[in-house]
Amino acid sequence: MNSSLGIRHIVQFVVFVALQILLMDSLVLFGTGFSFIYIAFLLFLPINMNRVLLLFLGFIAGFAVDIFYDTMGIHAAASVLLAYLRPFILNLLTPRDGYDTNDSVNIHVMGWRWFLAYALTLILAHHTAVFLLEIFSLDGLSAAVPKILLSVLFTGVVMVILQLLFFSLKRANR
Repeated sequence: MNSSLGIRHIVQFVVFVALQILLMDSLVLFGTGFSFIYIAFLLFLPINMNRVLLLFLGFIAGFAVDIFYDTMGIHAAASVLLAYLRPFILNLLTPRDGYDTNDSVNIHVMGWRWFLAYALTLILAHHTAVFLLEIFSLDGLSAAVPKILLSVLFTGVVMVILQLLFFSLKRANR
């Protein structure tokens, strides 16, 4: 990883966590749907990322949110789960020709269907972990399911908007 790539990811980390803490904490859809924008940092990392580094970054991202939300490790656990599952999902969605070494998760490069399958699967796993750890029993499962589904939809829409705004077609062609 060259230094400009590393600096870009550090800036993305700070921006996504800051947006989560400052903006998305107060945005709730119908009192049920939450958007966890900080996971965009993990979703948009390069495809060939080292797995151990990915797990560490997942923990750091989730722990940073846990500190500000006072959630006692719920986001850290869910983010580590997302980081753990990410390589498996990428393997399942590998194109016929495989990934290029320079490929990153970009809706313009990989296409809509690939990006939505990738993002929604990982967002569903993350949000399920967050809300099930939050209730910490299966008794509240009926209340958690609408929260999970609406939050996955809300976060998925935000991820697509982020991709269209900040990951331009010009950068995809470089």
